[in-house]
Amino acid sequence: MRTIENDLLLVQINERGAEVREVLHKESGRQYMWSGDPAYWGRVSPVLFPIVGRLKDDQYKIDDQTYQLSQHGFLRDVDFELFEEAKDQVIFQYQSNGRHTSQYPYEFTARISYALSENGLTISWEIVHEGDGTMYFSIGGHPAFHVPLVEGEQTADYSLTLIPSTEHDPIQYELHDSLVREKEKGVEFESIQLRPELFQNDAMIFSHIEQVSLTSQAGHGVEVDLSGFPFVGIWSPYDQEKGTMAPFVCIEPWYGIADMEGTNGQYKEKFGIQTLEKQETFHAAYTIFFK
Repeated sequence: MRTIENDLLLVQINERGAEVREVLHKESGRQYMWSGDPAYWGRVSPVLFPIVGRLKDDQYKIDDQTYQLSQHGFLRDVDFELFEEAKDQVIFQYQSNGRHTSQYPYEFTARISYALSENGLTISWEIVHEGDGTMYFSIGGHPAFHVPLVEGEQTADYSLTLIPSTEHDPIQYELHDSLVREKEKGVEFESIQLRPELFQNDAMIFSHIEQVSLTSQAGHGVEVDLSGFPFVGIWSPYDQEKGTMAPFVCIEPWYGIADMEGTNGQYKEKFGIQTLEKQETFHAAYTIFFK
């Protein structure tokens, strides 16, 4: 476990998956990140790669070759090496080195950076294509935040606010048997009171969102700046029998998405797929502000 901190925040990050496990607000004592209790969901903030979401039948094709890959890929379960470290920043690195060719036929280096600035944590990704030809991939974040954050509060005391892009019309998608279909174009956004039935059909998914806030009536919570990301998912496990949600909400910036219902299974044609040529580097970053 690695620790970075500044005057306001202390962050614990596990080398396994380069995953943030805790964010402590020093002044208030609030722990913002979900505990990882496996009774609900045993992860806290995994990095999703080389797919986001689920593939149809958990498989994909590159030309005539079929590969098996489970939901969200494998990067969340590998051990990263420490690349650079300072008091308020840390960078982890993972090199594929032929370890995943049976699941994913591309060689890559992944670097994940965490940097603090006042009440913000910036998460940066670099993916370098180390092989020949064109590399296809998706990558996403999956941070989970405690709700409620303060004893005595209720889920209904919190609301979600989504700020859409000014350059593209947002689209809402829905999941059906873990596959994606378009739900609504030209979505109009208002403040959404947090309630379990929002997640009755799994995650809410949108394209072209610049910012998502999860805030209590008292004003504390998180704000995720994901400017430039093509997709965002908002999720909490829903208990169908009890009609309740888990005590956390995930706000997930994505460069990629689960398979569409009508997919032909060809990875190169997958909706939302990213590409890199030999020795090219993909860069993306988002920032979480803790209030």
